[in-house]
Amino acid sequence: MAITASMVKELRDSTGAGMMDAKKALIEVEGDMEAAVDWLRTKGLAKAAKKSGRTAAEGLVGVAVDGGKGVAVEVNSETDFVGKNADFQGMVAAITKTALGVSDVDALNAADLDGKTVAETITDKIATIGENMSVRRMSALEGDTVVSYVHNAAAPGMGKIGVLVALTGGDEAFGKQVAMHIAAVNPASLSEDDLSPAVVEKEKNVQMDIARESGKPEAVIEKMIIGRMKKFLAEVTLLNQSFVVNPDLTVGAAAKEAGATITGFVRLEVGEGIEVVKEDFAAEVAKMGG
Repeated sequence: MAITASMVKELRDSTGAGMMDAKKALIEVEGDMEAAVDWLRTKGLAKAAKKSGRTAAEGLVGVAVDGGKGVAVEVNSETDFVGKNADFQGMVAAITKTALGVSDVDALNAADLDGKTVAETITDKIATIGENMSVRRMSALEGDTVVSYVHNAAAPGMGKIGVLVALTGGDEAFGKQVAMHIAAVNPASLSEDDLSPAVVEKEKNVQMDIARESGKPEAVIEKMIIGRMKKFLAEVTLLNQSFVVNPDLTVGAAAKEAGATITGFVRLEVGEGIEVVKEDFAAEVAKMGG
């Protein structure tokens, strides 16, 4: 398949690799973006593998908590300007509150909001503001105590990143610290038990390939992989991460000191995984000419 400048740029943005290395990787794997990331990592050419996706869409994430239940809802708009609009913010607040009574996005779109469905409310707002909008996703969390946090708040209870943390024991102040950590570090799962086996296996295979490039014997490589996988699991699982509030402790150890058990979390970031491609065709011709 044809390798375009936008594909090369996407791979460079997600890995930090050089332009020619990114182009070569895409050619080697016939345009498969994930395989290209792994190819670059195997060759030691990728600085990082950012799997969460690039934030490109705009809008707000609203959070709300009622007793032992919390919800986070992402409402997208086309521009950041609309996210600062008081009418849009008011609608996000109302939709988020409505989400406390439903279980998923389909039910939320069909739910009643002041005599209209949420979907109809959004359609009306599109006509008023003149920009496309949608409820993209929602996540609910239940627990003995549920704490919410919003990063880059545009208004109370809404911003670019919304986090919910469920706790047993401890207090709200500690829960807020954990939520701030989650907003900053973006863990993949609560613990190793919650991490997808496919994710673990894929990382192990990549690390094996990287180690083999060094030319070391298989017996040595096996021992190297144990250490590397331990480091990987510590980096991506919440309870094993160094706590941003006190890096001398893991989040799990800090929870124990606070008399708390973290039972779950939700993190939604506006536009996560959505890419809006804006191409400069003159630049594309110039870059691909060589």
